[in-house]
Amino acid sequence: MEEYQEDNGSDRGEEEEPDFNDPSDYVDDISDEELLGDLLKKKPKEADGIDSVIVVDNVPQVGKERLEKLQNVIRKIFSKHGKIITEHYPKEDEKTKGYIFLEYTSPANAAEAVKNLNGYKLDKLHTFAVNLFTDFDKYANVSDDWEVPTKQPYKDHGNLKWWLMDQDCNDQFSVIYEGGEKTGISWNSSSGPVSIEERARWTETYVRWSPKGTYLATFHQRGIALWAGEKFKQVMRFNHPGVQLIDFSPCESYIVTFSPMVDTKDDPQAIIIWNVRTGAKKRGFHCENAAHWPIFKWSHDGKYFARMGPDSLSIYETPSFGLLEKKSIKIEEIKDFTWSPSDYIVAYWTPERNDIPARVTLLDVPTRKEVRVKNLFNVGECKMHWQNKGEFLCVKVDRFTKSKKAMFCNFEIFRMREKQIPVEQVEIKEAILAFAWEPSGSKFAVLHGENPRISASFYHVTKGKVEQLKVMDKKMANHIFWSPTGQFVILAGLKNMSGAMEFIDTADFTVMNTQEHFMATDIEWDPTGRYIISGVSWWGHKVDNAYWIWNFQGKILHKQTIERFCQLLWRPRPPSLLSPKQIKDIKKNVKNYSKQFELKDRMSQSKASKELVDKRRQLMESFRDYLEECKNAYDSTKEQRLELRGGIDTDDFDSHIEDWDEEIIEFFVKEELIEMNNDD
Repeated sequence: MEEYQEDNGSDRGEEEEPDFNDPSDYVDDISDEELLGDLLKKKPKEADGIDSVIVVDNVPQVGKERLEKLQNVIRKIFSKHGKIITEHYPKEDEKTKGYIFLEYTSPANAAEAVKNLNGYKLDKLHTFAVNLFTDFDKYANVSDDWEVPTKQPYKDHGNLKWWLMDQDCNDQFSVIYEGGEKTGISWNSSSGPVSIEERARWTETYVRWSPKGTYLATFHQRGIALWAGEKFKQVMRFNHPGVQLIDFSPCESYIVTFSPMVDTKDDPQAIIIWNVRTGAKKRGFHCENAAHWPIFKWSHDGKYFARMGPDSLSIYETPSFGLLEKKSIKIEEIKDFTWSPSDYIVAYWTPERNDIPARVTLLDVPTRKEVRVKNLFNVGECKMHWQNKGEFLCVKVDRFTKSKKAMFCNFEIFRMREKQIPVEQVEIKEAILAFAWEPSGSKFAVLHGENPRISASFYHVTKGKVEQLKVMDKKMANHIFWSPTGQFVILAGLKNMSGAMEFIDTADFTVMNTQEHFMATDIEWDPTGRYIISGVSWWGHKVDNAYWIWNFQGKILHKQTIERFCQLLWRPRPPSLLSPKQIKDIKKNVKNYSKQFELKDRMSQSKASKELVDKRRQLMESFRDYLEECKNAYDSTKEQRLELRGGIDTDDFDSHIEDWDEEIIEFFVKEELIEMNNDD
């Protein structure tokens, strides 16, 4: 055995172990990233976890007894932008220090929370200052030497109000045709529509103008695009897949989009409110059903917006997009609400329940004070109609008779500008087909009855009473369209009433014209009240698709037949910058401007072609330029003329009167002999 071990050992001693060391002159040109790239990516970084942490300052300082409530409020606000995994409330003397640390699951959630919640107003004394934790090092290491900031490139979108500068004050409208494949923008000129832009597949469904006409919104599978400027360039887009509905705030600062695609509990995406100018997402909301769009209704200036919930009304304020006073208003069985078009007042109604009557309530915002309550009995349904200046509110009340076998209608008219807001009542026993206020006026129109005995009644709200002005019987109408400037109205029978139209001047209730656009599905006034379009949309009727343009007196101006015409929308105009006094003065002195307008009308009606008119205008301009040159040349040679004429200025007829010599010349013209009879 010893011999074997010895021999075996000697054999191992003879074998040389391999040398894995590099030669002394070897140069390693392969980096660790090339060899171990996948592993190095997973290497923990110093900033891991820190960029998902945010610091919230200006948080209320509370003790133990109120800490849990504060934590619940903080979670509710900040969890809307992502899941919070850790939270830390620094304390001193058993009270929080006024700032907290929150950690999200991802840096993206933290960045979104900073973007949307920095400046969030918790209450009157506390407004959050939210920053990323990593920003503290960045701000701590700021150099004391001021550096000139880098200029950001300016995006010039041009004059977004350019269409208002048209010398002839023409309006624009958008048209969708060929079944939605093409969209065009046209001027409505006196000679007919003039196309200025036409694009294929500009939108996937329909288009929408913003309230003041600044933007054109188009729908796409990925979201909404806004177009503006003279060339209709894309100025903003909002990524909201599957978007179906939109709504603008009255001030055009915000846009609300709705998509039926499923959203998550932690990240509501069904309804999103965006900033129009920056494209920033301001807030998201859950929504299970958008059958009654818009879900959110805006105050007249966009300062507040509200939505109705089960037994509650939630009012939010901008720009924080937080719930007003951090809580909803409890209203049992609220059915509908609407904002005043001129004041911070919400009108809502609740049905009868048990022994409590139905109620229409006017609520002041933000005080939540009930400024007027009207009790109603035997109510089946209510619908609220504001006059566009907010001076009157009409509540259409469908009521049951005492036997509950029949219904009749009452109109409750609230006088909003009078003390204690008195209410007048108008009763109509027949079924109501349509109701509409006269814009900027105190008249309203009602269609009532059943075909073929439909009547149109016109009322005037005067001081102390509601006066019936006129009843017009046997009308083929189911819609009322007032001119935007008031006075003129169209009673129209759309769709199943074959497109009958009656043009009425309510100053004396003269029927100016009676026309028909067979199977018309749409009627719309232009913003100035001068023109009307009637259309047969391919979306509603598959044949005879066209749109016709009329003047306000019912005279047909233009007929445009377009293959599979779908939609026509006038471009809105912003409110006039003139004061009411200036507008009144212009109307008073309109005859002084009539001559120049009549001249333009004659030119537009002239048979001379546009090229000939332009040529004549150019010739006149060139003649005026030549005349000016001659005058300048004549003036420049005045000294030479004086020198040649011995200092006598002969340019003016009356110059140097003292040097004149007066000479009287008499010459024979004719001789006339008159014979006189001598009676003597």
